[in-house]
Amino acid sequence: MTIQNPIPQSRALNIAIVGATGAVGAELIGCLERGAIEVSELRLLASARSAGRKMAFHGQDVEIQELREDSFVGIDIAFFSAGASLSRHYAPLAIAAGARVIDNSSAFRTDPLIPLIVPEANAAAMMNAPLVANPNCVAAIATVALAPLHRAWSIRRLNYATYQSASGAGAAAMEELRAGTQAALDGEEFAPSVLPHSYAFNLFSHNADIDPETGYNGEELKVIAETRRILDLPQLPIGVTCVRVPVLRAHSMALSVRFEDHVTPDQVRDCLARAPGVRIVDDAAANHFPMPCEATGQDDVLVGRIRQDLGDPSGRTIALFVAGDQLLKGAALNAVQIAERLVVGAAT
Repeated sequence: MTIQNPIPQSRALNIAIVGATGAVGAELIGCLERGAIEVSELRLLASARSAGRKMAFHGQDVEIQELREDSFVGIDIAFFSAGASLSRHYAPLAIAAGARVIDNSSAFRTDPLIPLIVPEANAAAMMNAPLVANPNCVAAIATVALAPLHRAWSIRRLNYATYQSASGAGAAAMEELRAGTQAALDGEEFAPSVLPHSYAFNLFSHNADIDPETGYNGEELKVIAETRRILDLPQLPIGVTCVRVPVLRAHSMALSVRFEDHVTPDQVRDCLARAPGVRIVDDAAANHFPMPCEATGQDDVLVGRIRQDLGDPSGRTIALFVAGDQLLKGAALNAVQIAERLVVGAAT
């Protein structure tokens, strides 16, 4: 792909959202309303069955259009959030029409020629690329906290245990959680159709397919590969277990981070208190630490339970707990922040 120049902010921009009616699409609209980019035209693109519906943007109704091969004429930035197959087909067409593409699917995340970006961690890796991949939600949320720690002390090993919300499986899974919970409260039978197991008052291993060679599921392998790419640590040893929990939209994770040298919890706390996109929630006296209910709707990633990992007597390992809104920093907000970095004068 040809490297393009930065997008000038001397004029309002024409923006397209592919997959506008999905959970992430709706959040993209909200993030653009609150963001730094001045929008001239917002082109909402979806399937033919959604065409003609309207969605609000800055108090005005915007009609949804059917996604077509010529939908990107005149577009400056195109956000894709409609699945990998659609991205693979339509993203090159958008680039050919002159648009810069930010893709939220898994289509391009493993391509070494396409930057995988969390602006707080590796914004410089974009190099004004015509296509930028938005990471897996767990990797995006985690690396907001991990990147400043790595810059300070060099991470040498990482272990994740994740507690992933329904929003990671889309709007239909969120609705299934609501409906299944209500059925359980009413004492009624409920047969899940979106996820493989009953979700109400339950948790289960992430429903991605298990890799027969490693025993890890697809989500876990994504987290490993993408964390390594974002931190530019291709050989970093990472262990991870991904679990679905009955929470609507914020992901949480327990992290154990081993550094090159001895690090204290106070040093980590001080580092993260100054890190962009991080809010410390670490009140041991009140037993108040990051929770998905408080991360929901928040731009910042919440970090707490910062303590020495007693499993490592060398003092080089820190344990911490992280929570972040999967639809915001895990998806839509990160994509809009990427766009702001691509636009001259709107970098955040």
